[in-house]
Amino acid sequence: MRYASYLTPAGQPTWGLEIDGQLFDLGPSGVNLSPSLQSAIVDGLLATTPESDGAPVQEVEGTQFLPLLAAPGKVICIGVNYRSHREETGRADVGKPTVFARFSDTLAPHGADLPIPSESDMYDYEGEVALVVGAPADHVRPEDAFKVVAGYAAFNDFSARDWQRHTGQWTPGKNFPLSGAFGPYFMTASEVGDVTELVVETRVNGEVRQRAAVADLIFDIPAILEYVTAFTPLSPGDVIVTGTPGGVGLFMEPPTFLAPGDVVEVEVGKLGTLRNVLVA
Repeated sequence: MRYASYLTPAGQPTWGLEIDGQLFDLGPSGVNLSPSLQSAIVDGLLATTPESDGAPVQEVEGTQFLPLLAAPGKVICIGVNYRSHREETGRADVGKPTVFARFSDTLAPHGADLPIPSESDMYDYEGEVALVVGAPADHVRPEDAFKVVAGYAAFNDFSARDWQRHTGQWTPGKNFPLSGAFGPYFMTASEVGDVTELVVETRVNGEVRQRAAVADLIFDIPAILEYVTAFTPLSPGDVIVTGTPGGVGLFMEPPTFLAPGDVVEVEVGKLGTLRNVLVA
């Protein structure tokens, strides 16, 4: 089962279950299971498939999507976490995950036209898998890591490389408005199964730029959760973005950055394809 956050034809924010190209409204405008997808995850309501009988239905095609989660308390990102990306950056093995924070108000939906910041001449893509926390997590042991994972979604960590490289701190380059595309669908961990089998593929105007399996992570999901929860507790609805494979525009020959009109797609197997058009 796949879940989405979106607008009804009347323009009301809601969330629902996607089945065969149709969305079944489980929000306040539908069967009113929970006010939002985020609250449904926080309350553990997706442990079993929700009842959708009698829910208003709309076609996926033509639907205006919303960011999957409206306001996660924490969005933690892991940098340089695929071997192919570490190799292209020339960075040495640092032995611990590289961690930075993204503000939740930077999240953007699938299908939206997203602005290239006028302040940046080096705007880039990073296709990734994001995990959503489903239980309180503090000093998580690796063997218990998947017990606190609610599920997964595709993510595009758009990055202003010039701002990212101003200093050793990446925060400015990772937090321009609408720079964290998230969606279109959330799947529970039980539905996904073995997350390491998921393959991340990023395309720009149809050209494959990135492709790698989650199995290629340097620090796998248990290692990420062990490290992150050792310095900050996580709550249901928090998000961890797990890293991007090699193939980003910064390290192409010559470096190739995004321009208005570019179509960027991040496809992650059964999680669906996150698609956005870049605008000035």
